[in-house]
Amino acid sequence: MKTKSFLELADAKAVASAAEAEALKNNWPVTIAIADDAGNLLWLQRLDGAAAISSHIAPAKAHTAAMGRRESKVYEDMVNGGRTSFLSAPGIEGLLEGGVPIVKDGQVIGAVGVSGVKSNEDAQIARAGIAALGL
Repeated sequence: MKTKSFLELADAKAVASAAEAEALKNNWPVTIAIADDAGNLLWLQRLDGAAAISSHIAPAKAHTAAMGRRESKVYEDMVNGGRTSFLSAPGIEGLLEGGVPIVKDGQVIGAVGVSGVKSNEDAQIARAGIAALGL
């Protein structure tokens, strides 16, 4: 039997703090969502000025990255590449760049989803948050 790592509240707080710092440094009003390995929401933080819809999109991106075990951009690229039938995949909604899995020892232990600015900037904020864990 394998031993499994998981995110604790302190981890979510560290990721959120680092992601927030990246967003504030760039003056980007975003929502930051952190999910566990099953895509369940652990943390949601909407910065001042972030659009209300971002509080729905960020968790969906985190859920997709956690459940799919890959960045949500992979799915966006798939759909943009013509595989529109993937839009019917059950339980997956955040098919936009900005969802990044958190990987430890080759295993996905959670994900960060960010929404509010350009998709590549959302992903930049998510990666900055994850870097705080030093994995």
